[in-house]
Amino acid sequence: MTILSFTLILLCGAFLAGLLGSLTGLGGGVVIIPLLTLVFHADIRYAIGTALVASIATSSGSASAYVKEGITNIRLGMFLEIATTTGAVVGALIAVYMPTNVVAIIFGLVLIFSSLMSFRKKMEFPADKGDSKLAEQLRLNGSYPTTESGVVSYKVHHVPGGYFMMTFAGVMSGLLGIGSGALKVLAMDNIMRIPFKVSTTTSNFMIGVTAAASAVVYLQRGYISPGLCMPVVLGVLAGAFAGSRLLTRANVKGLRIVFSVVIGFLALQMIYNGFTGKL
Repeated sequence: MTILSFTLILLCGAFLAGLLGSLTGLGGGVVIIPLLTLVFHADIRYAIGTALVASIATSSGSASAYVKEGITNIRLGMFLEIATTTGAVVGALIAVYMPTNVVAIIFGLVLIFSSLMSFRKKMEFPADKGDSKLAEQLRLNGSYPTTESGVVSYKVHHVPGGYFMMTFAGVMSGLLGIGSGALKVLAMDNIMRIPFKVSTTTSNFMIGVTAAASAVVYLQRGYISPGLCMPVVLGVLAGAFAGSRLLTRANVKGLRIVFSVVIGFLALQMIYNGFTGKL
């Protein structure tokens, strides 16, 4: 295979990864890493490093739009980034020394969990029910604009529990090279009881910073290849843009079912190859 054909195939694969990430909210890394390891037989550490660079690019592009709209809770995001970046550095250091087949098995299991989480019922809690003294002291409570009710205020709950879950999400992000958006949204939705719109946009705002913290460790160890990163970043960005346009017209529920079957198959392949020592 020539360098040109390899780059073109990788570019197309990255486009599909960005499209999938945009439509399901799982992020492009869930396809990029299996593509590089299962199809191109790349070392999983190089695949993770590439996925982290792609996460930085996509998060930086989409997060700015949400911040401009006033939906993202920047203060909460920056507070929780302390947890995710700490966890991400720890996860990246673990990944460097952990056997690659073990990383592949964990990746497959987290992939299945993330796929199932994309079908969970979106929970909305009463905006001003209850209170948290710690959230008030840290000024984490906020508001966001809506077309129906104008500006809606909300309060953040169970700050320590959300912080702990974010640390775990950071470890998974650094270890596996995926945004761990499912864990982050789970922490903000179910534990901290933040409105779904705010949790998803704030999670997106945080992913780039978390990925950057992990990427530094992979870069120092030489696991980030410009030849892999360039086509992947371009393809994922184009796919994410196309997905955002398709989202308003397509039958998203049907697409999620199809994509979840594909993701489940990739996850089982990763687990199988991990147990048989092929990765």
